[in-house]
Amino acid sequence: MGDQRADFADPMIRELSAQIDQRGGDAPRICWEPVFWADVLEGRETALLRELSAGGDLDHADLRHFIVHSLGDAIAYQQVPRARQQVNVYREIHRRVDESLKRLRRRTREGKPKRAPDVPLVILAHSLGGHIISNYIWDVQSAVRKERKGSPRSPLERMETLATIVTFGCNIALFTLAYNELKPIAFPPRGLRKHFPPGTRRVAITAAARWINFYDPDDVLAYPLRPLSTRYSRTVSADVPINVGSPLTSWNPMSHLQYWTDNDITKPVAELIHGVLALL
Repeated sequence: MGDQRADFADPMIRELSAQIDQRGGDAPRICWEPVFWADVLEGRETALLRELSAGGDLDHADLRHFIVHSLGDAIAYQQVPRARQQVNVYREIHRRVDESLKRLRRRTREGKPKRAPDVPLVILAHSLGGHIISNYIWDVQSAVRKERKGSPRSPLERMETLATIVTFGCNIALFTLAYNELKPIAFPPRGLRKHFPPGTRRVAITAAARWINFYDPDDVLAYPLRPLSTRYSRTVSADVPINVGSPLTSWNPMSHLQYWTDNDITKPVAELIHGVLALL
């Protein structure tokens, strides 16, 4: 949510890589693949704000910019009927996720035998990204389950190798207001063990296969997930309150933008990723 650049994930990747190496891991073994989708709406949001501002004086320009570029993303991200006059932001953003996963799989299979298994997948998702990836996984799992035409073919793209999920500053809870029955994605996936080296103990894979949701209690856009329903409490391993940001931002809603390189999240996330690496 909000303004993002294509290199938005670079600072976090550098921080996590350094911390994984400090733990004796081998960070270069990790194949990072950010999913950039902000430009799907950025131009339209900027144009909307410019047009509305031209109609008269609007106070609090910076706050309005944040609202339009943040809440605008969430409002626009919804399924709409197929029609020429409609912009299906939901499908366009999911197409970006598709492309990133395909690119990731190609990169992880370079130089490997054709029959080599797909690698375990770890997903990190911030803010609206948590809701997006949850919807994406739900749609993929539904398509695979119903054997729909065009459903993903590789285990990685079918989310069958999904080993760990980390959400931070996540607002999935707000979107559950539209549903009577709250069902999370299927996690961990069945058959995950076969995507780890032969002989890997089941208990070790179970320990690594976790969905951890980090949130700062001062972040009004971030919420715990386990209280949503019994099913969520079974699927999400832990809701972890943390304190992110500087002395100027850690105590107020601006903390929503401060997760990316804060030690309160990068240290435990590095530990989670290191735990998966140790099994490979």
